[in-house]
Amino acid sequence: MHMETVQSKPQALASPGRLAGRIGYGLLYAMLTIVAIIQLVPLMWLLLFSLKNNEEIFNLAPFAFPEKFRWENYQKVWTLGHIDSYFWNSVWMTVVSVGATVLLASLVTFALTRMKWKLQSLVLGLFMLGLMIPVHSTLIPLFSLFQKLHLTNHPLSILLSYVAFNLPITIMIMLGFYTTLPREVEEAAVMDGCSVNRLFFSITLPMTASVLSTAFIINMIYNWNEFIFVNTFISSEKYKTLTVGVQNFVGQYTTDWGAIGATLMISILPILVAFILLSNRIVEG
Repeated sequence: MHMETVQSKPQALASPGRLAGRIGYGLLYAMLTIVAIIQLVPLMWLLLFSLKNNEEIFNLAPFAFPEKFRWENYQKVWTLGHIDSYFWNSVWMTVVSVGATVLLASLVTFALTRMKWKLQSLVLGLFMLGLMIPVHSTLIPLFSLFQKLHLTNHPLSILLSYVAFNLPITIMIMLGFYTTLPREVEEAAVMDGCSVNRLFFSITLPMTASVLSTAFIINMIYNWNEFIFVNTFISSEKYKTLTVGVQNFVGQYTTDWGAIGATLMISILPILVAFILLSNRIVEG
């Protein structure tokens, strides 16, 4: 009888703790749900904005439904506004520049963390110095350089600019991850006769999949939304991207706001899809 009384006391003490824990988790999930809803509000507003005409945009409340959902705004921007061409330009320029940036940053980080060589600290310092260079201060020198190399109005000028300005932040992201990687696996591979190239591509690179996903989405967001370089170096409609193509719907006297909203909605979708697909990897990285 005495033993049963002693055993029941810890259970009685534990139950209030469990209850407090459940209440805490409930409050946490409630707050996260509210934050998620707040973050979805701008997307819902933009969706409704893109389905209205100019009169409804200025006369109705921001979240009021239009009299008719004007899906023709999307058809208009995709066909008449050449958004299809701008969209694919944004896609392939983003994919190529992000792939080159992540690969080069991985090679640089591997050399900085796994090898010992002269001027190693100087090279790292030069890359980190790139973080402090304002983009706007380089526009005139870059334009002059590309003009001498006959690269103005050419996609290579955009790709080189994207890679150059994204390398420092990508290297900084990867440095912290590479320093935490266990060296035992790489050392065992070297003892078995693995070459440096095979060590990097077959062992080290697969182990950094999570940080590669993080670097990929960060670079993708920057390149996809970038405006200054494209607007400065590109004048041909053939190579313009989505961010610059939005200006086609801004006239001297009238502006098609519904078409602009549809264009912005189209430009957001790839980022959302990429983030959803890579969300687990981003958290790991």
